[in-house]
Amino acid sequence: MMQKPSQAVDFALKETSPKIGAGSITGDKLSCTYDLVEQMQYLYVRVVKAKDLPGKDVTGSCDPYVEVKLGNYKGTTKHFEKKSNPEWNQVFAFSKERIQASVLEVFVKDKDVVIDDLIGRAMFDLNEVPKRIPPDSPLAPQWYRLEDRKGDKVKGELMLAVWMGTQADEAFPDAWHSDAATVGGDGVTHIRSKVYLSPKLWYVRVNIIEAQDLVPSDKSRFPEVFVRAILGNQALRTRTSLSKTINPMWNEDLMFVVADPFEEPLILSVEDRVGQNKDEVLGKCLIPLPMVQRRLDHKPVNSRWFNLEKHVIVDGEHKKEIKFASRIHLRICLEGGYHVLDESTHYSSDLRPTAKQLWKSSIGILEVGILSAHGLMPMKTKDGRGTTDAYCVAKYGQKWVRTRTIVDSFMPRWNEQYTWEVFDPCTVITIGVFDNGHVHGGGGGGGKDSRIGKVRIRLSTLEADRVYTHSYPLLVLHPSGVKKTGEVQLAVRFTCSSLINMLHMYSHPLLPKMHYIHPLSVIQLDSLRHQAMQIVSMRLSRAEPPLRKEIVEYMLDVDSHMWSMRRSKANFFRIMGVLSGLIAVGKWFDQICNWKNPLTSILIHILFIILVLYPELILPTVFLYLFLIGIWNFRWRARHPPHMDTRLSHADAAHPDELDEEFDTFPTSRSSDIVRMRYDRLRSIAGRVQTVIGDLASQGERFQSLLSWRDPRATTLFVTFCLIAALVLYVTPFQVIALLSGFYVLRHPRFRHKLPSVPLNFFRRLPARSDSML
Repeated sequence: MMQKPSQAVDFALKETSPKIGAGSITGDKLSCTYDLVEQMQYLYVRVVKAKDLPGKDVTGSCDPYVEVKLGNYKGTTKHFEKKSNPEWNQVFAFSKERIQASVLEVFVKDKDVVIDDLIGRAMFDLNEVPKRIPPDSPLAPQWYRLEDRKGDKVKGELMLAVWMGTQADEAFPDAWHSDAATVGGDGVTHIRSKVYLSPKLWYVRVNIIEAQDLVPSDKSRFPEVFVRAILGNQALRTRTSLSKTINPMWNEDLMFVVADPFEEPLILSVEDRVGQNKDEVLGKCLIPLPMVQRRLDHKPVNSRWFNLEKHVIVDGEHKKEIKFASRIHLRICLEGGYHVLDESTHYSSDLRPTAKQLWKSSIGILEVGILSAHGLMPMKTKDGRGTTDAYCVAKYGQKWVRTRTIVDSFMPRWNEQYTWEVFDPCTVITIGVFDNGHVHGGGGGGGKDSRIGKVRIRLSTLEADRVYTHSYPLLVLHPSGVKKTGEVQLAVRFTCSSLINMLHMYSHPLLPKMHYIHPLSVIQLDSLRHQAMQIVSMRLSRAEPPLRKEIVEYMLDVDSHMWSMRRSKANFFRIMGVLSGLIAVGKWFDQICNWKNPLTSILIHILFIILVLYPELILPTVFLYLFLIGIWNFRWRARHPPHMDTRLSHADAAHPDELDEEFDTFPTSRSSDIVRMRYDRLRSIAGRVQTVIGDLASQGERFQSLLSWRDPRATTLFVTFCLIAALVLYVTPFQVIALLSGFYVLRHPRFRHKLPSVPLNFFRRLPARSDSML
């Protein structure tokens, strides 16, 4: 119990003061695109090519490669076989902070089976290396004569460029980095920073209308025909046609997700159910998606007839049956007016439709400087000690970015800056920190990149043109509870290019209009979102270096729909938090009515009389009051971006069994006794929810029964009351009715009774349909 306050402080967001754009201190200037990161100095070595290299093998040829060595760090180029004039054009970058040598050595070696032979070397004194300040012109490489270990000139020359620069240098993204490499190792493994683009996703709508002239094998029975549609790893089918003839009809829509460029065709198979778990293919149709019409609005597309081909097996081979004239009638299109959801709808970073013709102009720029992390937990063991090889991934819109991996450091410094176009301020950027599980020999696919934590920032919570520099806690939920795995330091700036356009966005619907004109069902959206995530994950895992499946799924919240007792509790208390304001107003009004504070009650009476006598002041008074509350709350406005809240998520007070249930596989892998206990617990909670929902339904049905004559006596009383009320309200001024009603509600406690009021008693006696429930 005593640890909770310290945990709350530990999980808090912290404002920092990094020396971003610190070039002004040293007299240098970073490029304007790198003003949200700390300046880092690097020694760059560009190895371009070599010429006239002597042969070292028995055959008189050489297999050359270059080794760049600075102290304990060394990087190597690829080697060429039997080539005396190789070209590498590779850049090496050594962090100045880690330089522990005064001489840079560049070796040209001959690849051999046992020991690599030295062809020659070039040496550079670091004190004489020139400094280059972006955006200066790139440093021109020069030819250097090779020498042996004694310093004597040997045959062969090497073209190099050596300079001191910063991360703003254009060579930085593609360079080999010493802080992203295994120290002192041969065959160094490293991961460069990388920008990825999500594939362009389309919805494919297939309206299957009818088929003609089907020829079932058994003509003595009525065919039970349905259509199976396959697109990649997605398979859907229509229901069985009600018209059991050789000309069946369906008029049914099937929806798929597909990524541009389209790699696989749509395959339609018309099948006849001839028995249990036995279907006969009556014909197939293959439709290439590049030939499909693209639709941008709700106007219907033209339908087409497609020939069905039947395949028969002859001598173990599939052959087309020639005498076959079956057709299928389709209306098929690529939907460009929808936004294909691949993220959780609560954390969407992009809401634009698929078709670029429907995009509106951007409203601003989002810039994020990924500075550093500190206090990271060891994520794996190497040589008997804990280690972490951390990198960051940021996702906004279609653009994913990945920083370089900093090997074996619990306090990595990336200082990389990225930029995104913003089209809607009500979007979220997600930044995740991961441990690279493929650095130390894990590249065979066996290792997985571990989650260290992630941060979400909603752009609408940021002030325009302000630089936010904060250290965000990295929180991960484990079966043992929530753990802080470190902190990541970010610098964020949202620059608005047009305030009018941005404010105008608040009047637009969140999603493209096709979602409202022809809405998709909730079940459809869930299924299509799952398919979209699988496609994005598959495409990005095929990039080089790959953005692996576990990373993409974590960033896209693939498991957000799974049941969780903890999440259900959190959502319940969120609802209670929303209703607490109304409850507080109700308690305050009850105190007014019960004269707990006589002075306040008298003032409310005076205000009530004024508003009744001058009803034209009611709405102006309400809006003026809201205006004053808004101005008053400006003093306490949030000055920091929102971050992961363990208390709001109920992660700090979750029961161990609830966490074990949340991390259980689907379907469950637990024993039957544990599943039975959890099922009974779920039933008890669901019973309470069911009771509350039933009570709400009963109240609504009682309102309906006022005039439904379900209770003839109650409806007679209510109809009679309505007639009398209409007559009284017609002859009595509205102000008098309002004053009498208000004074009755605000009456002193001595005029109140403990029993419920007559209208409330009457309402509670009205019938509801709960009597008809089984």
